[in-house]
Amino acid sequence: MSPDEFDRLVAAAYSRIPGRFRKRLKNVALVVAPEPSPQQLVRGRVPRGQTLLGLYEGRPLTTRSVFDSFAMPDRITIFQGPHERLAQSPAHLAKMVEDTVWHEVAHYFGMDEARVRAAERKRR
Repeated sequence: MSPDEFDRLVAAAYSRIPGRFRKRLKNVALVVAPEPSPQQLVRGRVPRGQTLLGLYEGRPLTTRSVFDSFAMPDRITIFQGPHERLAQSPAHLAKMVEDTVWHEVAHYFGMDEARVRAAERKRR
């Protein structure tokens, strides 16, 4: 799949996040990268031999204060290569991308990994 086609999958997944959540996403860059870097794998606490589908880098909304000074944008990165390697079909790829975008947005809202996984189970 071309990078432009994958970008469209990510944009479509983002558009399916309910508006009440999307309008609260402030100062967040949603980017696509071909593969996670070694540093991102470390930050994502990914065990050797495994991969990363997405990564939220920033300060969760629940830890911010109105007294905080200007901050660089938080970053949600969606990785194309790992998604394509794990997908079993185009429909499965689209679903995986949607799930990853939701997962990383949940981290922005302050959910830790355990809470995100529990919310994902309820969503299914």
